[in-house]
Amino acid sequence: MKNECWQKPVESELLALEENQTWDIVSCPPSVKPLGIKFVFSIKLHLDGFIDHYKARLVVLGYKKEYGLDYDETFAPIAKMTTMRTILALAASKSWPLHQMDVKNAFLYGDLKEEVYITLLGGMSTLSPNIVSKLKRSLYGLKQPPRTPKGIIVLLVYVDDIVVTCSDQDAISRIKQMLHSNFHMKELGYLNYFLGLDVHYHLEGIFVNQHKYIQDLVQLAGLTNVAPVDTLMDVNVKYRRHEGELLDDPSQYRKLLGSLIYVTITRPDISFAVHTVSKFMQSPQHFHFSVVQRILKYLLGTSSRGLFFSGNSSLQLQAYSDDDWAGCPDTRRSTTGWCMFLGNAPISWKCKKQDSVSKSSTEAKYRTMSATCSEIIWLRGLLTELGLFQAQPTPLHADNTSTI
Repeated sequence: MKNECWQKPVESELLALEENQTWDIVSCPPSVKPLGIKFVFSIKLHLDGFIDHYKARLVVLGYKKEYGLDYDETFAPIAKMTTMRTILALAASKSWPLHQMDVKNAFLYGDLKEEVYITLLGGMSTLSPNIVSKLKRSLYGLKQPPRTPKGIIVLLVYVDDIVVTCSDQDAISRIKQMLHSNFHMKELGYLNYFLGLDVHYHLEGIFVNQHKYIQDLVQLAGLTNVAPVDTLMDVNVKYRRHEGELLDDPSQYRKLLGSLIYVTITRPDISFAVHTVSKFMQSPQHFHFSVVQRILKYLLGTSSRGLFFSGNSSLQLQAYSDDDWAGCPDTRRSTTGWCMFLGNAPISWKCKKQDSVSKSSTEAKYRTMSATCSEIIWLRGLLTELGLFQAQPTPLHADNTSTI
C-alpha cells in the first residue's frame, strides 16, 4: 500500500467505488457478522511479457483464493470458453473485427437484492466499531453484463475484459460509447492477447494458441531445459488410484493440473490425458506426478500448436462422439468423449467419466451419444442467439452400429 506504483490504482479503484455508490455506511445488525475485505493487486502484462499497467481490486473474501488453484482467470467457465471459440469461428468466417476493452473496475452488475455487510476500509477506522458498509452493488462475483440489441453486437465478459465484434463499425462505436458513459473503460485495440490466449490474424483466418501461457507453465514446473516427448502417455497403460507412494506435498500437483485444465481451452489433443490425471487430484502418487510432467514435456515441444478458424469454412454444426468402455480400472466406469465442429473449426469438446457402470460397449456409447445430443441442443440455441440459425439437422457421428 505504501509503494508508489500501487497508490494510483488504489485511488482509482476507490474513486470508482464511490462514483458507483457501492455501499451505505450503517450500523451493523446484532445478528450479522460482516465479511472481510482486502485489496488484491495484479500486474497486467503485454504479450511480450513487459508490464502494461498495475491494477488493484477491492474484493470480498477474494483474497482467500489461491493462485493456480481457483484463480478467476485459471478456471473461466467452460460455457464461456465455448462461446468464445464460437465467436472466433463466426468472426473469422464473416471477417468481423474483434475489439478488446478493459473494465477498470468490476461493475457490469445489477443492484444487489441480498443484504451483504462488509467491514470498513482502513480510512474509516475512526468510526464506531459497530459501523459497517452495506453493499448496494457487488464488489466482486456477480457477472451480469448490460443488455444490448439482439443480433447487433456480441459482448463476452470475463470478470473485467470485454470482446466486442459485429459487422457494423458504427454499432461497435455506439456500444463503446455507451460503456464509456457508464463505466471506467480502457481501449485495448484489436484483440491479440486475452486471458492467456494469443490471437493471430492471417489472410486465411484466425489462429489462437497459448504459447506464452505454456512456456510460463513449463518454467513454473522447472522443465524448461528437459527434452520434449512426442506422446502424452504410455500406450495401453491403465493408471490406478493406488499406485506407488503418496506425494509428500500434493499442492504442486494440483497447481500444475489446474493450469493444464486451462490449456485444454485451445488444445483438445491433451483433454483425455488431463482428464486421466485429474482423477487422482485428491491423493496423487509419485507415478501420477510423472505423468503430469510427461504432459508438460509434450507441451514443451508443441507449445505453438492451437486452433485455426478458417475464413472460408462453412458454418454447419456437426458432432463426433466416442467412449472408452470400462476404461477406469478402479471403478470400471466408461469415459465419455465428444467434439463439436462449426464447419472445420472445433468449438467444443469434453472428456468425462460416466456416472454409472455400463454393462456393454453399446450402453456406454449410447450414454455418450445422449450427452453429446444435449451439447448439440445447447450449441444450436447459442448459434441462433448469435444470428446463425442452423437450418439443417446436426449430424452426430459414431462408430457403433448397435447404438445407431
